[in-house]
Amino acid sequence: MTSIISSVFRRLPKERQDQVIVLGYFVLGSVLYLTGIYPVLDHGDAPIWQRIALLFAICVPLLLRRKAPLLGMAIAVLPLAGDLALGLSAPILIVFGDHLYSAVLYSSRQVSRTIAVLGPMCVLVGTALALALVPSWRLAIFLVVAVAPFIVIPVWWAANIRQHRALLASERAASEQLSRIAELDRKAAVGAERARMARDLHDVVAGHLSAIAIQSQAAMSLKDPETVSKVLASVRENSVSALTEMRAIIKLLRAEDAATEDNVSPPRLAELSKLIESATAAGIHVEVHNALDDAGVELPAAVDLAAYRIAQEALTNAIKHAPGARASVSIRHSEGMITLEISNELAEETTSGDTGIGLLNMRERATAIGGSLFAGPAERGWLVRAVLPVEKIGAVAL
Repeated sequence: MTSIISSVFRRLPKERQDQVIVLGYFVLGSVLYLTGIYPVLDHGDAPIWQRIALLFAICVPLLLRRKAPLLGMAIAVLPLAGDLALGLSAPILIVFGDHLYSAVLYSSRQVSRTIAVLGPMCVLVGTALALALVPSWRLAIFLVVAVAPFIVIPVWWAANIRQHRALLASERAASEQLSRIAELDRKAAVGAERARMARDLHDVVAGHLSAIAIQSQAAMSLKDPETVSKVLASVRENSVSALTEMRAIIKLLRAEDAATEDNVSPPRLAELSKLIESATAAGIHVEVHNALDDAGVELPAAVDLAAYRIAQEALTNAIKHAPGARASVSIRHSEGMITLEISNELAEETTSGDTGIGLLNMRERATAIGGSLFAGPAERGWLVRAVLPVEKIGAVAL
């Protein structure tokens, strides 16, 4: 029954709740006065109607308990003083205790702390005054014991509830902040994964399709059947390679565990010859100087993949923008770093239409593993230089 009443009460608007509280205090106090169960320090000669009038006067300001609790408590001091003149009564003390409770709970933090400190101090001062002014010390002690709970308990209770609410608000704010951080981390992870997928797709599609486009265009202008056959074979090889790498990427994206990912072998610098063959078939003469073969350096997988993709993108750009030009690929190792250089001559008529995505991908791949990349005009054309760190895995042959 109590839980039902409490549930119905909480569903009411705040103003209606305050009205119910005021009405409840007035009805309860009136019943206590009419039945004679009210005195704390009664002189015995006060009319009941005066008591009820003072009760009404102290109950009405409770309507301000949420909006202006200090004003309500200040107004309540007047009927409290009137009741003190008639002889303190329990109903007035109960209602004034609610004024103290509301002032501590609903006022500002500074005001709440001030009242929480002044409440016990008032009890101490009142005790001293009672002992000094009341002739009988027994009566003084009785007065303090009877009045103190109406001051101390509401103040303590309201301060405890306020502290509990502040703790809940702090925990809620911390939880919301953690949720926001987790969401930002998730978005960052998704963004990084999308960027990685975009780089991989660009490297696979752009390189092979550029070679296919140039070779197919060349095949259309050739008349020698044998040469056309070689060009078409290269076109087919590039298309098959593109499909193979696309399947590898899709398989990697759909992998459910690390064991499945291990079955997908990423391209390595050891497969550089395939890039050279594709570029040669597209009409570019490529010279290769690979010092890693003689140094016996074993590259970490991330460095190996990044170097391969950078070389692939640089040769693709050479095929697109300088068809028929000469190019060179140089790989050197020194002091824990490998230097990868791809240079090409500039064609007389350089094709346009580059969106810059390839250069951005190369730079991102280099910086992702702690390296650096330069791409720009050089003495004999265009130069791409990537300097990548190498972890010392095994001995290096001298």
